[in-house]
Amino acid sequence: MSCVFIISAPSGSGKSTLVEKVRQVVPRLAFSISYTTRQPRGKEQNGREYFFVSRETFEQMQQRNEFLESAEVFGNGYGSAKRFFEQARERGDDLLLDIDVQGAEQIKRKLPDAVTIFVLPPDRKTLELRLRNRSLDKEEVIQRRLVTAHREIEKYREYDYILINDRLEESIAALEAILLAERMKHAGTEPVAADKEMLAKAESCRLRNIEARVQPILASFAVVAAPRG
Repeated sequence: MSCVFIISAPSGSGKSTLVEKVRQVVPRLAFSISYTTRQPRGKEQNGREYFFVSRETFEQMQQRNEFLESAEVFGNGYGSAKRFFEQARERGDDLLLDIDVQGAEQIKRKLPDAVTIFVLPPDRKTLELRLRNRSLDKEEVIQRRLVTAHREIEKYREYDYILINDRLEESIAALEAILLAERMKHAGTEPVAADKEMLAKAESCRLRNIEARVQPILASFAVVAAPRG
């Protein structure tokens, strides 16, 4: 097996767009399409964004131990099927999982070498605007998502990389750099001069190198950074 990448973010941070774009430019990157009991939104299609299943089917999959991780989010079940992990391992591909912080914690316990990436909005105001502009949720749901975002952002130090999604093209390039840099590291490939810019871009997103930029974002959500343990 090559690398397992976990990408998490508060709802509305633009994570799905980033994942869609980076999958177009990074070869040999398998994607785990999550299962969910919620209804499709907007132009979502079964088997593309999610596998939309009944609560009964979801619980049967849990009972059969078919999920690598599963969690309850806003009253709906979400889960990552083991089969995507097994198929990627057989092909020698890297695997990218787009999951929330609950799922990330579960997978890190099972796969401690998994690389974790947390996507942050530039600030709370921008996140709220994005949630409103997509016109998918009622007001009470938007407020609930903002409260949940606050709780999720408190977990930022549990991730290897932090990606601040303020400019889409730059964020895509940064995510691509992280994936390629970790792939190179995992394979033990010696970097050449042409890799210098890519490696520097990835390194700039490491938690220890980006914390100063994260602090104003935390402040906008009134999140107090926990002291280092």
